[in-house]
Amino acid sequence: MPLRSRLYNVLFRRTSTFALTIVLGALVFERAFDQGADAFYEHLNHGKLWKHIKHKYETEEK
Repeated sequence: MPLRSRLYNVLFRRTSTFALTIVLGALVFERAFDQGADAFYEHLNHGKLWKHIKHKYETEEK
């Protein structure tokens, strides 16, 4: 219970800190979700993406 009351007093008691907590939480969640989805997509499509196969098709021009 002390952790809950401390969390309430620090983050949720005032409207301004509550709004800031929500905004920062959304930004952190969005960043983590985006990076996780990108890693999952690259794992599923390993060997099929251009960055994995471009060495087969590019030639060195002088």
